[in-house]
Amino acid sequence: MTCPTGGRVRPRSPHTDVPLAIGHGATSSQPSTVAAMLRLLDARPGQRVLDVGAGSGWTTALLARLVGETGSVVGVELEPELAADASGRVREGGFSWAQVHTAVPGVLGWPDGAPYDRILVSAMATGWPEELAVQLADGGRLLVPLDGRHVLARRRGARVHRQAAPGWYRFVPLR
Repeated sequence: MTCPTGGRVRPRSPHTDVPLAIGHGATSSQPSTVAAMLRLLDARPGQRVLDVGAGSGWTTALLARLVGETGSVVGVELEPELAADASGRVREGGFSWAQVHTAVPGVLGWPDGAPYDRILVSAMATGWPEELAVQLADGGRLLVPLDGRHVLARRRGARVHRQAAPGWYRFVPLR
């Protein structure tokens, strides 16, 4: 089997809990990390969700399953080839209420669809991503890896309260 960049990929056991290279220097996070992120995010039926760093589209599809047909999910991916592949996978999965876009250069997130009830970031930020915080709806949650820790933010009116979540993580850089 070959990866999208042409290199050989060794098939993994379905019980292996490791990140998977998806090309362009990106990885799909290991299943236990995604599970922890989804528990913290707490996406519910009918919510509007933004998936930053959609990668292969796996988390976009999982989020679409969580919010159901009454919700919506917008995935954003910086690498155009990954975004196109992820978009196709989400569409083939039958998630008409979810879509994946190529990120707009110099723009973090997808402001045109804001506000979002939940925002999931699958790339490591080195500073607080205020551009994403302003896209969060009142009562919403934002989960972002920041300097190795997951930070869960909750918006209440104009205030955004942040708290570190348990565990240490490594992600590709948020660009």
